[in-house]
Amino acid sequence: MPRINLLPWREELRQKRKKEFMTWMLGALLVGGLAVYGSKLTVQGWIDNQQARNELLRSEIAVLDRQIAEISGLETQKNRLLARMEIIDQLQRSRPEVVHLFDELVNTLPEGVHLTEVRQSGTRIEIKGEAQSSTRVSAFMRNIDGSDWLRSPALDVVETRTAGPGRNSRFTLSAQQVPMAENL
Repeated sequence: MPRINLLPWREELRQKRKKEFMTWMLGALLVGGLAVYGSKLTVQGWIDNQQARNELLRSEIAVLDRQIAEISGLETQKNRLLARMEIIDQLQRSRPEVVHLFDELVNTLPEGVHLTEVRQSGTRIEIKGEAQSSTRVSAFMRNIDGSDWLRSPALDVVETRTAGPGRNSRFTLSAQQVPMAENL
């Protein structure tokens, strides 16, 4: 039996609802698409803004790194200059010590002893010379021990040899120079 729809208004209503549904669906898709696009633009704006801030921070950090390197270089230069000034100051302070050393060597040297070599390394002084006898070397060491500018005499080598009518003693001894600061 053939089907006959006697009520066409239902079909029209169904078509109308279907059309409204499609319109609403299309509207919802359009609004959803606009919302997604708007949120994408907003997030992209945030990202661009953050990247601009990051780039600004990077450039400022690079400027500060250059300034730190410059300050470090200046600190190194300052330390070198201070070290030079300290050496110059130390040399200025120790300048009279050489005079006192030679003066003291002359004052402590007994008769019959003459020096052939004097070497200084730091405060240590190495003295080489010849004496008429070992006793005179001992007297020289006692004089050094009683000196204000020399201390701690130590005999390293004594060679006694017969030369001509008398005996000579070759000696090597060391002593410490007393810094000027301790004598003032």
